[in-house]
Amino acid sequence: MQVRIGVQFAARELVVDTREGAADVERALREALAEENGVLVLTDRKGGRVVVPARHLGYLEFGEDESRRVGFGG
Repeated sequence: MQVRIGVQFAARELVVDTREGAADVERALREALAEENGVLVLTDRKGGRVVVPARHLGYLEFGEDESRRVGFGG
């Protein structure tokens, strides 16, 4: 699943392609927002991690996996 993260005071959004489902990401978001200095941590498909302070989150947008097209038909 693709997650787009809007961060306050940042001109660009972060895009994370993760194996986690929407429910898991929402749970992580709730936990991060519940803590005083919480951070949202997401792991991408390649094992990299994205860490964002919860107090600077602007929005999260969930998208479907995009299938990669190969060849001239793409």
